[in-house]
Amino acid sequence: MLNKLMKRGPKKSAKTDTDVYGSVSTSNAVVNHGSRGAPPVPDGGAGVSAPAAAAGTLEALPMFRDVPVPDRQQLFLRKCQVCCNQFDFTDTLKSVKEKEIKRLNLVELVDYVQSGSGKITESNQEEMIKMISANIFRCLPPGAHENTGSVGVEAEEDEPYLEPSWPHLQLVYELLLRYVVSTDTDTKIAKRYIDHSFVLKLLNMFDTEDPREREYLKTILHRIYGKFMVHRPFIRKAINNIFYQFIYETERNSGIAELLEILGSIINGFALPMKEEHKLFLMRALIPLHKPKPIAMYHQQLSYCIIQFVEKDNKLSDVVIRGLLKYWPITNCQKEVLFLSELEEVLEATQAVEFQRCMVPLFRQIARCLNSPHFQVAERALFMWNNEHIVSLIAQNRTVILPIIFEALEMNIQAHWNPAVHGLTSNIRKMFMEMDMQLFEDCQKQYTEKQALTKVAQDQREQIWRRLADSAVVNQ
Repeated sequence: MLNKLMKRGPKKSAKTDTDVYGSVSTSNAVVNHGSRGAPPVPDGGAGVSAPAAAAGTLEALPMFRDVPVPDRQQLFLRKCQVCCNQFDFTDTLKSVKEKEIKRLNLVELVDYVQSGSGKITESNQEEMIKMISANIFRCLPPGAHENTGSVGVEAEEDEPYLEPSWPHLQLVYELLLRYVVSTDTDTKIAKRYIDHSFVLKLLNMFDTEDPREREYLKTILHRIYGKFMVHRPFIRKAINNIFYQFIYETERNSGIAELLEILGSIINGFALPMKEEHKLFLMRALIPLHKPKPIAMYHQQLSYCIIQFVEKDNKLSDVVIRGLLKYWPITNCQKEVLFLSELEEVLEATQAVEFQRCMVPLFRQIARCLNSPHFQVAERALFMWNNEHIVSLIAQNRTVILPIIFEALEMNIQAHWNPAVHGLTSNIRKMFMEMDMQLFEDCQKQYTEKQALTKVAQDQREQIWRRLADSAVVNQ
């Protein structure tokens, strides 16, 4: 039976199967030789506008200055269609001519939009945004933190990933930027194409590891926020959602610092009295951003946003300080130094009434920092007494603050290993003595009594253990 089957050979495919597979292979040939991002050329003469895609090469188009003014809009459309073609930039020797043709067309489009030599028709604006979307919105490569299957390879933090297609991508971003900022761009028309979906995709691209791309995205999104007022609530909400995902799910996003820079200028423009929506954003998104481990990457921008809120509304300083105390690091000393630096800036903008509300938990935490075995943490906490505004707030409330931190000061003088910390502590102790000698003596008396009681309790514990040890020997 097996021999009979072998003699028959393979079964012949039906005619319908051949037709189906034949059509598929023809379609793939068009896509592969043309653009991955461009749609297949439909039958019926639609390939006339872009014959190069079907032929596997790109045809060089004339420059705008070489064609009559009435024909420039048609040429603009053809250039946009050519620029929809995508290339493999990992291979520098592949499609060199086609890449250069596309680059020259992009340069022409940027110059045309920037010069304002002719108003772009609505259909061409739509085609241009489609071309921009085809180039910008793409799957990002795996980040340095992701498991790519390689073993024992550590990412170089000093060498960020650079997008291979940047020579083209930069021109596409420049084209979008010039289109957004152009005075010829009608917002009512442009918002049909730069819609919520486009803005959301733009925000998702902030996760790119290429710092050059993030810089362009930051500038463009800021301009969109300024020009398209209808998008402002949506942009704020979308950024809010990115922060939530970063804080509570991934702790991975390369563009948090750039998004905070945009928010810094947005917060600066908030009108007073501040809306409840903005205060909730501070409490639910900005303050929890102190929680993730990679805070050092964006702390400077985050601190700026927090200070903007406090300077606009002093009553928020109590909320901010209590939020910092809630997320205060326990084992990460470098992060603790960042918190102390930010805390000093917040206190500098804090008024006496708000300071009194939070000073007890605040100085309990500062006292713990003063006794930190990490000298940078202790030193940074002691540096707060170099700020005149903070010293004045402490002086006004010394009867509450000194009893809280007195023990920490004495422990530093008696036992801290670092000479610089020891010297700064002595200066602050002397400052309190000059500020209120009677209060200082009362605190010292209480400290001495507490130490004596502690010594008595320790002696009692030692006696109990000795008796237990003696009884154990007798029982044996």
